[in-house]
Amino acid sequence: MVKCGKYFVILRRFIFSMMIIFTGEYDCKADVKGRIMLPAAFRRQMGEVEAYRFVIKKDMYEQCLELYTLDEWERQNSLILKTIRPYNPEHRQFLRDFRMGAAEVECDPTGRILIPGRLLKQAEITNETVLSGNIGKIEIWSPALYNNSGGDVSAKRDRAERIMGDAAYNAELP
Repeated sequence: MVKCGKYFVILRRFIFSMMIIFTGEYDCKADVKGRIMLPAAFRRQMGEVEAYRFVIKKDMYEQCLELYTLDEWERQNSLILKTIRPYNPEHRQFLRDFRMGAAEVECDPTGRILIPGRLLKQAEITNETVLSGNIGKIEIWSPALYNNSGGDVSAKRDRAERIMGDAAYNAELP
């Protein structure tokens, strides 16, 4: 995509308007079969759909799981496939890493999602979980790992400054 002034901004807003920005953080329990209740707030944020279908996978960088709506999963794959060169070994490995362990899941009539046992084990999730809303996905964490993610307040402040700097104050408002 070429940056070309206001048209880039409009296109970027359109793309971001298509994805769901999940808001909220919820403590949930996983039953002995590995099912968790998807919070009603997240279901409301997705709107009315015929079936709540998702792709769940291990995060590439953190020890948590990522839950994507099927539409968002397809959008992410489309973005990747526009960038990746299939005959480049490094690109193939990235694609393999991104998709590793992915499984399609859906809510049962009571709003529960069955998480594959191998993914629960990789994320060190037993019976307590934290579901954290994010841009385009829901993260599923073990509470102990979630509470220790990101470092201390000083590290978070330094990271925010490095990434955002004065951008938050100088950004063009919609």
